[in-house]
Amino acid sequence: MRGLSGKTAIVTGAGSGIGRAIATRLAAEGCVVGVFDINEAGAAATVAAIEAAGGKALAVPADITDYAAVAAAVARFEQQAGRGTDVLVNNAGWDTPMPFLKTTPEFWAKVTAINWFGPLHMTHAVAQGMSARKSGRIVNIASDAGRVGSSGEVVYSGCKGATIAFAKALARELARHQVTINTICPGPTDTPAMDAFVGSGEQGQKIRDAMVKGVPLGRIGVPDDYPGLVAFLASDDAAFMTGQTISVSGGLTMHG
Repeated sequence: MRGLSGKTAIVTGAGSGIGRAIATRLAAEGCVVGVFDINEAGAAATVAAIEAAGGKALAVPADITDYAAVAAAVARFEQQAGRGTDVLVNNAGWDTPMPFLKTTPEFWAKVTAINWFGPLHMTHAVAQGMSARKSGRIVNIASDAGRVGSSGEVVYSGCKGATIAFAKALARELARHQVTINTICPGPTDTPAMDAFVGSGEQGQKIRDAMVKGVPLGRIGVPDDYPGLVAFLASDDAAFMTGQTISVSGGLTMHG
């Protein structure tokens, strides 16, 4: 993609799954990647894989639910990278399936802290520098759950819907500073988070089979289905796109 070589990029939740795939692709495009994750071992493994492929990356332990910790982590990465952050990918997320009426305020607090306040914290910490430099790309990894709703993921769906609306509104505010913000909505994806979500054994397989039946392309997603679009939205090729929400779900959801 045009314009990515030599840029700096932060990817949250990059210690595994979709985040690791995105970090690896951005490194292959020539970015110096900040691998932000609360799981230090996972972040180190991602960095090792990137470096083995000839790329550049830095592991940055980060709790995105804590704004002070986020600000410190961003400052640490930018100091080590030797420049401000050019690209931010808000990817980190968490949920566990549960009917809403069986959830508790403690559960709501955890889901919103990670899926809603996490992107707010990261964006606020990074976008200030982007705005001052009159340049930047922010890509949110939300979910189709935030566009159409998902049974058993009510609070999570609300957070992802909020993230979509947040991106649209902030895209309007930051457009004058040449900072673009776009959102990608994955459908069901085969990741460690999915394993934890559906469980294992016969019941888990039944849930997976039901998911596949609903997807026109006949499969659920894999982590490598998303990095190409992230790289495009982060590149100069997408310089005239902002405030957009794009589903990548094998046709499960079709928006026009």
